[in-house]
Amino acid sequence: MPIDSKHPETLALHAGWRSDPTTGAVAPPIYQTTSYQFRDTEHAANLFALKELGNIYTRIGNPTTSVLEERLAALEGGVAALALSSGQAASAFALQNLARAGDNVVASTDLYGGTWNLFANTLKDQGLEVRFVDPSDPENFRRATDDRTRAYYAETLPNPKLVVFPIAEVAAIGREYGVPLIADNTAAPLLVKPLEHGAAIVVYSTTKYIGGHGTSIGGAIIDGGNFDWEKFPERQPALNTPDASYHGAVWVEAVKPLGPVAYIIKARTTLLRDLGSAPSPFNSFLTLQGIETLPLRIERHVSNAQAVADFLSTRVEVTKVIHPSRQSGAERERADKYLKGKYGALVGFELAGGLEAGRNFIDALKLFYHVANIGDARSLAIHPATTTHSQLSAEAQLATGVTPGYVRLAIGIEHIDDILADLDQALKAAS
Repeated sequence: MPIDSKHPETLALHAGWRSDPTTGAVAPPIYQTTSYQFRDTEHAANLFALKELGNIYTRIGNPTTSVLEERLAALEGGVAALALSSGQAASAFALQNLARAGDNVVASTDLYGGTWNLFANTLKDQGLEVRFVDPSDPENFRRATDDRTRAYYAETLPNPKLVVFPIAEVAAIGREYGVPLIADNTAAPLLVKPLEHGAAIVVYSTTKYIGGHGTSIGGAIIDGGNFDWEKFPERQPALNTPDASYHGAVWVEAVKPLGPVAYIIKARTTLLRDLGSAPSPFNSFLTLQGIETLPLRIERHVSNAQAVADFLSTRVEVTKVIHPSRQSGAERERADKYLKGKYGALVGFELAGGLEAGRNFIDALKLFYHVANIGDARSLAIHPATTTHSQLSAEAQLATGVTPGYVRLAIGIEHIDDILADLDQALKAAS
C-alpha cells in the first residue's frame, strides 16, 4: 500500500514497504539468497528481455535492497534508485553509465579526495577524461564543454571545502547542451534536494548519514526521471544507440513502458551486472534501519555543528572556521538559498600552528573518534592533509580546500556540552 506523503519523517519509515504478505513481518526481511526461482520459462524470458521487472540474481537485484532503493527514491523525489556496494562505486557508475572511452565529464574542483583521485587517475586510465573547473563561476562549466561532454558532476556540500555548489545555475547550463548534472548529496541528505533545483541524477555514499551508524559500506544512484535523454541523441549516445552489451537495446526505447527510467535501468542491467558492485542484503537491511531515524539525527547533527562553529570562532588557536554559516558574499548567498539556515554537520577549521598543531590536536581528542569517515552518530575528526587527501599534490589539496593546518570535524549527536569540552581540551593541547 503506497504512502501518500511527501514528509521525510514519514517516508523514512514507510516508503517502499508495509509488511511481508506471507508472514506479516513489519521489518523488511533479509533475503540472504543468491538467486530466485522463475515461475516458468516464459517468466524467465520476460525478465531477461525487460518485459517485466523482477528478481534474477542478487548481483543485479534483491528484495531487501529493493526496499532500500524505493525508500531512497521517495526521499529524494526521484523515480528509481540503484543501491551499490560503496559510494565510490556509485560515483564511478554514475559517469560510466553515460561516458565512454574518448568522452569527457566536467567536474567541480570541490570534491572529496577519493573522488578526485578516482576521476583524475583511475577513470583517466580507462579513457574517460574528467575536466576539473572552479564552481565559483558556473560559466566555467560551459567553457569546458565540448561535443564529447556527457555529464557535469559536483558535490552539493563539498567535503572538505564546505562551499555550497551552484546547483540550479550549472544544471541550467547543462540542459542547454543536453548535459545532465550529477550531484553527490552525501553531506546534505534532507537538507537540500538537488533534483528540485535541476540536477538529473543524485549520488550518495550511504555509508555516511543515510546509514548513520558506521556499520555498513554502501552507495546509491537516484534517477530524477526529469531529463529528456531522447531529445539529445548525439549528446547522449549511451542511451540512444544500440547497446551491444544488452542485445542491441536502445535504452530510451526499450524501457518506455516502465517510465522515464532509461538511465537507471541501463546502470543496473549493464554496469552492475558486469562489474558486480552489489550491496549485501544485510548491509541494505542495516542501512534501512539507519534511514528510519535520519530526519531526527540530521536535526541534532546540524544544531550541534552550528554550536561548534560558533565556539571555534571564539578561539585564538583557530585562524579560520570553515562552515557555511561563517561565509559571506556569494558563498553565503548560495548557502542560504539551498540550505535554508540548516548548514550541515561538517565543520572545518585551520589551526595557527599548521601541520604540527593539526597532528597534536587530533592526538589529544578523547570523545571524538579519529577515523576516515563522516556521518556517524558519533563525532569524528581527521587531518585531511596527512590522510584522506595525502595522495593529492599540494596544488590539488589547496584546490579542494585542504591546507596543512586544516582539521575536519563531523559533528555527532552527543550532548553539545561534552562535544565542546573535548574540543576545548584538544585545542589547548595543540597550542
